[in-house]
Amino acid sequence: MKRRDFLKASSAGFASTLLAGGGFLSWKSRAYATNVALTYYITHGWITQPDGVSVYFRGYSSSSNSLQVPGNSFVVQQGDTVTVTIHNRLTTTHSFKIDEIVDSGPIAGGSSTTVQFQPSTAGSYLFYDGHNEPYGRLVDLHGAMAVMPLGLDNRVYVGSPTFVQQKFWVFNQIDPVWHSNIRNRAIPSTPFTPRYFTINGLSGRPPGAPGHVDPAIDAMHDHETAVHGHVGDRTLLRMLNAGLATHAVHTHGNHMEWLTSNGQIRPVVWLKDIVPLDGNKGVADVIFPFEAPPDAWPPTSTGIYAMHLHDEMTQTAGGGLYMFGALTDIYFE
Repeated sequence: MKRRDFLKASSAGFASTLLAGGGFLSWKSRAYATNVALTYYITHGWITQPDGVSVYFRGYSSSSNSLQVPGNSFVVQQGDTVTVTIHNRLTTTHSFKIDEIVDSGPIAGGSSTTVQFQPSTAGSYLFYDGHNEPYGRLVDLHGAMAVMPLGLDNRVYVGSPTFVQQKFWVFNQIDPVWHSNIRNRAIPSTPFTPRYFTINGLSGRPPGAPGHVDPAIDAMHDHETAVHGHVGDRTLLRMLNAGLATHAVHTHGNHMEWLTSNGQIRPVVWLKDIVPLDGNKGVADVIFPFEAPPDAWPPTSTGIYAMHLHDEMTQTAGGGLYMFGALTDIYFE
């Protein structure tokens, strides 16, 4: 089943948090805090992987009759009062948690709860199911939140390098045996052995493969994942890892400006073509500078460049199928 077949976006409560055209996060700074309301439904279903295998998933979804993997990510500002209502449409108990910010506690099957919090520190955060951790998070009950500095729309933190546009890259690794165990309310007893690797819930589809260029299933053409810009369109990439495996994120075309690691501001902004992303809720903020590729010959300011991971298993699906893993493209236009 195609990911987009599940998606039914809800506009209620998402003032100043919607994704803009082209998949970039829309944000207009304010000199004041405001109220932001969001609603999620915990649902479940099956999603077909690139090798044709259907795998069980759960998700924070936009409606009670959809499955959204990962959940709608959102942007707020320091000091905002954020109210999140969670309706658990399953028979199992789950929760909504952002480390060091909010924890709903158990939400029993068939019940609902509302949490409220005021984020005080700018940065990138994973929200996830903290009940029976890490299993709920691994079956895709997770999403991302960005907290912008008060009154700023182009910095990760006060004094950071500036950016023009921003995206979330949420990574996960999928062990279908674990997913099946969790569906059957059993704690997995086998070693974690991921067979599928996703970015924003999708895998890549190479040229010639079924689904290539279909934005509903191809991470290289999904508007929320692929990066589009012209020279000068400095792009903030908020990278979060919901899974257990460590990644090495590698971009072609430009080195990345590495700004933060796991919520900590780096004392020096390094230029890196590979940035580590820790497993088990690792976070890194980087800027892809969209400069004319310095080593290209002949010189160029347009083209298509890859983002892939240097942990090689992540470029496959089902133990094979090269280029069906967690990768996307960067388009200089």
